Formats: sequence, structure tokens, C-alpha cells
Amino acid sequence: MASNDPIVGFHFSVVFELLPQFSIDTKFQSVNGLKVTMETEPYTEGGQNKFKHNFPLRSGYQDLVLKRGLTSDMSGLSMWCTQALEDFIFYPANLIVSLLNEKGNPIKVWYISHAIPLSYEFSDFNAEENKVVIETITLKYNFFKEIPVPNF
Repeated sequence: MASNDPIVGFHFSVVFELLPQFSIDTKFQSVNGLKVTMETEPYTEGGQNKFKHNFPLRSGYQDLVLKRGLTSDMSGLSMWCTQALEDFIFYPANLIVSLLNEKGNPIKVWYISHAIPLSYEFSDFNAEENKVVIETITLKYNFFKEIPVPNF
């Protein structure tokens, strides 16, 4: 793949710095929330009525939402979420989200720092539909940063 080709987002991995970690803990249907925005403070200049100046204050990060099909396999990630949300025992974890090429090698990598679970939910059960049950994990994190990946 040439370096100027657009990257597709269907082949990716998610790796948590958690123990225990099982093979199911790296497989997800979707990842959403790698978004950073700048909070600003408006300032009205005397005599200038056309606009307000906006001064940057701090960056803010959107919640990270991970979705996957529910399985009966043991999951360290599920245990981590349950411990935090039911027992109020929080162990922040770092994680790495990687977009992969056709060979499974990373082409873009993001490091997410200090994530904690905010919610843990399951999709509806419906006897009239034959759908996979989706497990959704929502995380709050401090920041993310892109990690450079060498081109080979």
C-alpha cells in the first residue's frame, strides 16, 4: 500500500494493559471516540462588534465506546468493568488501538491513557429477531496520542 492511499477502518486491534487478558479482550466490532476538541473562552474586545476573540483553554476528549459480540468466553475486560461499576474498585488502564494493513501489521497506532469504565451494557434481547447480542463498554480517559509507526 502506498503511503498516500486512504486507510480503511475495518481491520484493527485493541490491546489493554490489563491482567488477566484473554484472546476475546482484543476483538471488537467497533471503536468510537478518538476525538479531541479545544475548549475556548470568548473575549469581547471593546469597540469591536463584528466578532469575539476565542482563546484556547484546554483540550477535551470524547468518551471511548467499544462494541463487540457477546460470547460465553471468560473476559478480563468484563471482570475489570464489573469490579469498577459494581464494587467501585477502579484500576485505570492504558490501551492501544491500532489500524492494521492486510498483513495484520499496524499502520496507525493510538495510545489511550488512564481509561476507566463509565458504563457496561448489552443490547436488547428480542424473541422475534435473530441478532447477535452486542456488549458495549464506554470508557473515560485522560488523553490519546498517536504513536509513530515506521514505514517498511
